[in-house]
Amino acid sequence: MRKRILLVDDHELVRKGIRSAIEGELFTICGEASNGQEAVVKAIAIKPDLVILDVTMPVMNGLDAARQIRSAAPGTKILLLSMHDSPQLEREAKAVGADAFLSKTAVTDQLTRVINQLMGTAEHANK
Repeated sequence: MRKRILLVDDHELVRKGIRSAIEGELFTICGEASNGQEAVVKAIAIKPDLVILDVTMPVMNGLDAARQIRSAAPGTKILLLSMHDSPQLEREAKAVGADAFLSKTAVTDQLTRVINQLMGTAEHANK
């Protein structure tokens, strides 16, 4: 059974890129959102296995959204992404309940590796 992922980024091109990089045998994209407020509503409604969440977004940023998602859906894994590779931002991500933090500059194999680790599918990964 494929793991269900909610993609959240205010840039459609980024969402499409992540979708094309990870969707396949192990993972399916079950929803998308373009801001943190939408992410919280969709995460509660569709109960994904993982939310991939951009930090910098309009309406509600990813840190605030992660905090609310963690509270409402404690079993959902959260991966925060940012353009900034900052140790301080990584600490903030952990403080709000994110399971992982990754810079958007990371190459696709790093993204796939982190997702596999979070989803417990690393031993079955084909990428």
